[in-house]
Amino acid sequence: MDSHLCVLDRQRAMARIALLFVAAAGMLAACGGAGAPDAGAPAAPGTAATGSSSGATAPTARLDTAANASSTASSADSSRAAAVTSPVNGGTRELVNPDANTVVFLYYELAHLPLPIDTWVEEDSRVKYAPAPDKAAHRIAVRAELQSAATSVKGIGALRLTMNANLSDYDPSYGEFTVRALSPSSVVGFDALGQKVQVNFKNGRTAQIWRVPQAEAQGIRDKIGYSSNVEMDVLLRIVDVLPGPGGGTIVTEVVEYDLRETQRGVALARVQPASR
Repeated sequence: MDSHLCVLDRQRAMARIALLFVAAAGMLAACGGAGAPDAGAPAAPGTAATGSSSGATAPTARLDTAANASSTASSADSSRAAAVTSPVNGGTRELVNPDANTVVFLYYELAHLPLPIDTWVEEDSRVKYAPAPDKAAHRIAVRAELQSAATSVKGIGALRLTMNANLSDYDPSYGEFTVRALSPSSVVGFDALGQKVQVNFKNGRTAQIWRVPQAEAQGIRDKIGYSSNVEMDVLLRIVDVLPGPGGGTIVTEVVEYDLRETQRGVALARVQPASR
């Protein structure tokens, strides 16, 4: 009798263990299936179709990084654009190595002076020396050209000029070269249409200084040979205009300039004045 009861107890215990195993297996299956993406369903944008949670968030992190980089680049571009915005007219467009006629039109635009179009038309050689029957047609053509040129300089806030740097010898006492073309007394002249317009540099005192460590100065001298072998591309922001008889002055501020050796085109430096 006792042995029969023991057998029954063992059977009941084994049955309970079996039930526990079944229950545990069901719970594990439920946990494994929960949250797992359907293999046949498309993955949401920015997530991986399969893989661990770290694999799913990685693309989002890369996208965020790219967005931040783009934002940084945009901020830099905006900052640069702001740096060449003219306080005279709010213009942000650049003129690159303009001819004398264009600078004269720009001067009139900045100074808000009326254009002497009639005088310029009559003084144009195509009108002045044309046979009388042809003068009317030439007047129309020349006037159209002048008016188009006057329109083209609207919104100009900066100039970019290429010129000889007129570089000085290295001064070891101050650790610098002097770009004499940008000195406060230097001007760039444009003579056209009976007008003389000058461009000068408001911050020339600081812009003319190119600081170079003494250990590097001789290497630069070896590259350039002579000071006349150095030219520069200078970016100028227009900050004022000073009218005068027979022309006037466009006052600019040096934003930056690139120096290079002219014979071989070897780049030497990009210089930004310490203060503007």
